[in-house]
Amino acid sequence: MLRSMYSGIGGMKNFQVKLDVIGNNIANVNTYGFKKGRVIFQDLFNQTISGASAPSQGRGGTNPRQVGLGSQLAAIDTIHTQGSLQTTGRILDLSISGDGFFQVAESNNPASPFTTQPFFTRAGNFYLDKDGYLVTSEGYYVVGFAAYAQGNYDPDGGGAIQQINNVTLSPMPSDIDPNKFNFTTNPPTYTGGTANISNPTGATFSVANANVQYKPIKIPTDAKSMSIGQDGTITYVDQFGTLRWAGQLVLAKFANNGGLEKAGANLYKDTPNSGAPTLNFAGASGLGTIQSGALEMSNVDLAEEFTEMIVAQRGFQANTRIITTSDEILQELVNLKK
Repeated sequence: MLRSMYSGIGGMKNFQVKLDVIGNNIANVNTYGFKKGRVIFQDLFNQTISGASAPSQGRGGTNPRQVGLGSQLAAIDTIHTQGSLQTTGRILDLSISGDGFFQVAESNNPASPFTTQPFFTRAGNFYLDKDGYLVTSEGYYVVGFAAYAQGNYDPDGGGAIQQINNVTLSPMPSDIDPNKFNFTTNPPTYTGGTANISNPTGATFSVANANVQYKPIKIPTDAKSMSIGQDGTITYVDQFGTLRWAGQLVLAKFANNGGLEKAGANLYKDTPNSGAPTLNFAGASGLGTIQSGALEMSNVDLAEEFTEMIVAQRGFQANTRIITTSDEILQELVNLKK
């Protein structure tokens, strides 16, 4: 009797965990980029009453006799299937069609090359802060390759020359050699040399030799318009009406997405079992492409979750019946004494 009672208690605890996971899935049915969880059970120890025997002396073999002692949690999986895409029409709403994660991070000096440990996310609802940096809703910087420049600048040709340092200005898109990005270093580097920045209007604009560096991406605050391509290339039209290169998003890919650890705020952290991230541009090295103006929805299926909830509820109730039935039998044994 005690064995069945403890099996029932263990089953109740396990089904409670399953209900917790289901509740979290349902709560995040409208969370962008959310990946649902799944609970897997396995049997616990088995008490062997008699072992198996081989055929002998004119008799066939016999099977082992075992009594199970309940169940236990085998795994709580994160299911990284693709969620459906919802069109928003907003340029800074980005989704990934296929494998890969956006990289975001904190940075005390976003104008410097990126060196801190990043987080990873599928939620691409990004924004611009007051300095023009691309950030998440929590303020994490979106990381990729961007241009860094310093020099003299006379924006209107009026002769008022300004010395500028640590600002994100952009070369022409044609100045960037796509074959010169190196993802094997840490952090990744651009080996294409420097790109000149010139002013087509004739005004003094001597900012030159923009270095492409791996760091948070910044859009000049005086940009008139911008666009984001499927490979993550970000371009904008500057105040002179010239198309400029602002940067390019870098995505991360893992050998085992299921090994990632959820860190809250739609973020993941890599772990020893996820493997180190493989970095590259969208559409390369097995990475998915980026869609601007759309967001990836949660991959939670409400019909499936409600079905699993009913099964878990009935399983929980059945385990309570095991406990009450075992208690009634024990009571009958006690009453034999009377």
